[in-house]
Order: sequence, then structure tokens, then C-alpha cells
Amino acid sequence: MKIFFTSTLFLFSIITSAQTNPKIYDIINAVSSERIEADIKTLAGFGTRHTLSDTVSSTRGIGAARRWIKSEFESISKTCNNCLEVFYQKDLVKKGTNQRITKDVMVVNVVAIQRGTKYPNRFIIMSGDIDSRISDPNNFTDDAPGANDNATGMAGAIEAARVLSKYKFESSIIYVGLSGEEQGLFGGKGLANYAKKNNWNIVGVMNNDMIGNIEGVDGVIDNRTFRIFSEPTNLTDNERTVKNRRFYGGEVDGISRQLARYIYKTTKTYMPEMNPMMIYRLDRFGRGGHHRPFNDAGFAGIRIMEAHENYTQQHQDIRKEDGIAYGDVVEHVNFEYAAKLTAVNAINLASIAWAPPTPTEVKIGGIVEPSVKFKWKKSNDPNIQGYKIYWRDTTSPTWDYSRFVGNVDNFVLEGIVIDNYFFGIATVGKNGFESPVVFPTAIFRK
Repeated sequence: MKIFFTSTLFLFSIITSAQTNPKIYDIINAVSSERIEADIKTLAGFGTRHTLSDTVSSTRGIGAARRWIKSEFESISKTCNNCLEVFYQKDLVKKGTNQRITKDVMVVNVVAIQRGTKYPNRFIIMSGDIDSRISDPNNFTDDAPGANDNATGMAGAIEAARVLSKYKFESSIIYVGLSGEEQGLFGGKGLANYAKKNNWNIVGVMNNDMIGNIEGVDGVIDNRTFRIFSEPTNLTDNERTVKNRRFYGGEVDGISRQLARYIYKTTKTYMPEMNPMMIYRLDRFGRGGHHRPFNDAGFAGIRIMEAHENYTQQHQDIRKEDGIAYGDVVEHVNFEYAAKLTAVNAINLASIAWAPPTPTEVKIGGIVEPSVKFKWKKSNDPNIQGYKIYWRDTTSPTWDYSRFVGNVDNFVLEGIVIDNYFFGIATVGKNGFESPVVFPTAIFRK
């Protein structure tokens, strides 16, 4: 099949116009800032959730916190006819593994799986962190309420489960509280290893770490903007793919970057009042988050967080100095903003879980030709409407143009110069939902 572009004007008139689905608006409206506020206050009320803190008390420490989180997921499951599989996933981390592990500790994650009806082994994950800390990362006894860092992300994951458990999806969704983040990303490492051992097909991980602050230390107050951190390429790419990248591009087109673009597009489509910032970096400068272990394992993973941090309220002993109130306490959290970012997560979880799988074996050709050729492997899923080709200027951060080409396994765009754009392909379901875009990594010349 071929399509011809006879003029630049016509080419640039084919701008992406996303279909909308009313169920997504229902999901946005169902997210409750009041419930999120209550959950943040409960989590902060455990005093400290340090990874090495008390595990016996029913009211204080990380043990009490994770039991409460598990009970919340179980309660949600009861209201949806046991639609969630809730369990602990844990690993022993030995004393001396690093300077922040001062005693043997069991790092325990709380996992809730909402199993998909068609692709039960295909997962999209929303994570928040259970643990907290203050100025001394090894102080596991003093109060560390961690209201924004990261009760907001954890409360968001619980609220997303409440809202999305009312629906059925073709793919599975995982809501998870990860532990050990402040001590060395141990919870993420443990779950990523668990996923590999169990052959999980993880489409993406949305790590939520600090989604409740709107007043930055820079003096900016902003309740609309948020950041999506993603690293550019896949650490597990083979040597041939890395060599091809030099000639054919793909320096900013790894699977994590495609997940970030998907979140950007979905948010702008359904929540245009929000301002997602695509940050071309694994995480904040010199710092890390719980999506990284999944990236290391070869899975797509990004970090969603507030745009303007306030460092006086992160990793700080609770105190007042020079008129500044230090400490990560509930009073500094904006619950409406946390609800907005929770909704961002929920609509992307739903959109991906309702969408068909991405195309496979995507190849591109068109060297020294006024055309672009594509080949891919078709799915035998009867609910697939077809495939959509995306392209963008090589300097553009987002997919700006698209063309639906039908339920075919190859296509030729005539009259377009391959040198001037990057291209990708997404699968489109009959329900209108699309998979993330796949960047071609194989080249053909015929």
C-alpha cells in the first residue's frame, strides 16, 4: 500500500488528532482529593516509615504502614468481587550491602494485581514508595512523616486502584507500594527481579515520587505543571542496534521515552489544563528513583513528579530555623494537585490496559529514495482496527503527525524524505485506544 504526499502544505496538515473516550473523563472525575488527603494523613501518622524502622508496632513504623496499605488493597478488592490479587513481595537485604543498610532488613513491597481479561501476563504498573527518611538517612527512630515524599505517590496508587477496580481491562494493571527506596532502590530491584523470574511482560512502570507540592523553593507556585522523567535509550539494546543508531537515529527513542510521550499525549488530550514537561533525563540531576531498577532490567519506566520542588521539605528533620519551617509534613501538601497527578496516572493506566499490544518486528526502509517503507508483524487479535504511523521532526520531543494505514503489515509513504523525520508505529484497537509507539530498530533495503 502507498500514500503520496504531493506538497509540504498537505504533509503538515496531517496533525495528530486523538480520539477521545467518555470513560476516560469518568475516570478523571472519579479521583477524589478527599480520599487522597485521608490516606496521606494516615501514612504520615505512622510517625516514621523508614525501611529499618519498627515492624512490630500496630501504630508506628514501616511494618504498620505496609499492613495498612495491604488492608486497603484488600478492602478495594472486596468491593470488586476480589478483582485484586494482593500479596507481599519481599527480599532480605544484608547489613553492609551499602552504608545505609546498618542491619539485616526484609524489604517488603505491597503488590495488588488487577488481572487483564485477554492479556493477563501483560502489565502496566503504577508505583509509589512506602518508606520515608529525615536528614540522617540512617536515623530510623525519629519522626519522618514523609507526607509528600512519598505518601502522595503511595496514596495515589491506592486511589487509582479504587477508581480503576470498577472497570475491566484487556491487560493487567499493578498498583504497588515499594520499600527501600531511600536506602538504595531495593524495593524496585526486588520487584523487577521477581518480574523477570515470573516472565512478566511489563509494558511500562509509572513511578510516582512526590506529586503533592505546588510551591517550589524557587518561589514559583504552580498547580498545573508536572515533570515526566525518562531516559533516552534502552540499556539492554544489542550491539547491532547501538551501531545502527549512529546512522539511522534513535538516540532519544527508547521504550521509556516512548512511554513518556504516550503520557504526554494522553494528558494533553484529556486534561488540557495540565502542563506535562518532558524531561530528557533518567531522573533529577545526580539523583535516582524507583523506575531505575526496572530500566536496568530492560523494562520501560518513567518518573512522574511535581515541577517545583521545595528542598526545605525533603529529607529534613522537623524544625524551624531562620524563620523557615523544615520538614516533610502534611501541611505542605496540596491534595487537589496530588489528585490531578493521580488522575494523570489513572487515565494512562486505563488507556494502555484497554489498548492492544504494540506492533512487533517493526522495520523501516527508504535509503536514497523519496519514500519511507515500513514492515511489521501483524497481530491476530480480532479487536485490532489497524496501525498508525507517527512521525516528527528530528528535533521535536513529541510525535506531531500521524496517519492511520489500516490493518496491514506494510506501508509506503511516497513523497516524504526519510532523512528529515523520525518515525514510529502504534497499534489501534477497535475501541479507539492505542498502544505506545514503537520506534523501528531494524532496517531493510528492498
